[in-house]
Amino acid sequence: MRILVTGSAGFIGFHLSRRLLAEGHEVVGLDALTPYYDVRLKQARHAMLAESARFRPVIGRLEDAEVVEAAFADGPEVVVHLAAQAGVRYSLEQPFSYADSNVTGTLAVLEAARRTGPQHLLIASSSSVYGMSEQPSRETDMTDWPVSLYAATKKATEAMSHSYAHLFRVPTTCLRFFTVYGPWGRPDMALFKFAEAIAAGEPISLYGEGRMRRDFTYVEDVVSAVWRLIGQAPVMGEPVEGDTLSTVAPWRVVNIAGGRPVELMRFVSAVEAAMGREAEKQLLPMQQGDVPETAADTRLLRALVGQVPSTEVEDGVRAFVEWFGEWRGSGR
Repeated sequence: MRILVTGSAGFIGFHLSRRLLAEGHEVVGLDALTPYYDVRLKQARHAMLAESARFRPVIGRLEDAEVVEAAFADGPEVVVHLAAQAGVRYSLEQPFSYADSNVTGTLAVLEAARRTGPQHLLIASSSSVYGMSEQPSRETDMTDWPVSLYAATKKATEAMSHSYAHLFRVPTTCLRFFTVYGPWGRPDMALFKFAEAIAAGEPISLYGEGRMRRDFTYVEDVVSAVWRLIGQAPVMGEPVEGDTLSTVAPWRVVNIAGGRPVELMRFVSAVEAAMGREAEKQLLPMQQGDVPETAADTRLLRALVGQVPSTEVEDGVRAFVEWFGEWRGSGR
């Protein structure tokens, strides 16, 4: 298949593109290589993908019509739209970048998909859309009360994609990711920050005084779920048990997680064990936009693909720390 992955130099996009190439598919990778975090990490990811002759990079922003046109030029059979401005806390500092990338950028992808008609459009959303709702979160829960701008833009992404699926019948699946972690992860995420601080002998910051719980999801498990969902394009009138299938569009949302929330202190203990040293801990209050717990109801994912993410945090953290040591040792 010809598959377009936006955000191919990003964390999840890199891992997914690598899996698709390994399976023999042609991949067009669209990424702006923005300096939100160290661009060298993004460049290294893309360089690894470029080792395959079946990978074609397109560098530029989604807001640039010529860039999007170039990415869609081959008429992709599947589009996986992962490119976005990430981070809950950063949205307090740079709110307009979220509107530009997550809203305007997604609209550009929807317009291109309307014209080219892929068999399946998969779009990254986030567990943050659930806000302060009761846990575990199910796809049918109300998501009208986001507590961060980042969450609001992801809610907008879902709403816009539903309207396009209804108007132009592009089968669309929105992927609500829950705290993805693993090798090649983003430096702004907790695991990377913990590892850097511990390696440098500096204290780590634990918000919510370390009492938060997260449905941590290992990146390779995420990729396996998305890979299987590519072949499960929604069809109107054909729901599975617990489906969120829209009654007026070939559209659904799916939680991507293991459904097993973990206490933050257990996660920290896994990092300490993998790195062989104890961390000095600073217990801090909750940050604006954060929620105390995320937990996914995964019945729909199981019904669609037959399994859910299952890697234990100790194993996933150990894999990250091994990669982190190599990355740090390379001088980058």
